[in-house]
Amino acid sequence: MRTNLRDVTVYELRLAAPLAAFFAVFFVAPLLLLFVLSLQAAPDGGGYGVAQYVAFLGDAFSLGVLGSTLWLGVKVTALCLLLGYPVAWLHVRSPGWAKGVIMLVVLLPLLTSVVVRTFAWIVILGRQGIVNAALMDLGLIDTPLRMLYTEGGLVVALAQVQMPLMVLPLITALTRIDPNLADASAVLGAGHWRTFRKVTLPLSLPGIVAGCLLTYAAAITAFITQSLVGGGQMLFMPMYIYQQASTLQNWPFAAAISIIFLAAVLLVVWLFNLLGRLSRGYAQA
Repeated sequence: MRTNLRDVTVYELRLAAPLAAFFAVFFVAPLLLLFVLSLQAAPDGGGYGVAQYVAFLGDAFSLGVLGSTLWLGVKVTALCLLLGYPVAWLHVRSPGWAKGVIMLVVLLPLLTSVVVRTFAWIVILGRQGIVNAALMDLGLIDTPLRMLYTEGGLVVALAQVQMPLMVLPLITALTRIDPNLADASAVLGAGHWRTFRKVTLPLSLPGIVAGCLLTYAAAITAFITQSLVGGGQMLFMPMYIYQQASTLQNWPFAAAISIIFLAAVLLVVWLFNLLGRLSRGYAQA
């Protein structure tokens, strides 16, 4: 007697219909409307074309804002990787109680409102803030340093806000590495640094790529932190879109900026995915 056993890993596609409908209504449809709006030749809706895109791509100021935003993401991602990798490495090699403490410290920023964290950085970086007060008490400076409303202060604030997005993928990647590989490398005569460079780092590349992708995408779109910590001294794409839409009421141009910004972010995501595929192949080699 034959029995047809159904593969438990195969599911009906209709189970995904509610999610697909939700995605279509609340993401695809608004995005299509935004694209149609960006094709309007004038704010009053007269005619359609690519005039808004030509205006942006032909304006050196607008391209400079886009470039500054993308470069800001690179700086924040690099700082998060530099500071987050040792934290993830320490978490993996710590005893059970220490792992809980480190994980709490990592997750604590996610449990606090981004507005609260941003205002805290305003207090820290201000002329009368904690950093300047400590430096003056130690006699290292005579007058307060200007750290607020600077790109350096903004990079540090964004790095702290987005740090969990970097550390968590790194912890996952480092946890999956067999510790016996490091022991085998030591037995073969490799030192700690060579073991890290030849074994640990290549095997953790998927976590690095994932963390960089999440951190980069979150950093360049962090409207609140960019606005409050950066102030009016610097202009990035989220604030540029807000000014065009709310202040100047130029909705078609704001929509075109949004589409171009989205395309730039998707290009970066594609590059990160490409690096992720290469890193997985390198790790498996």
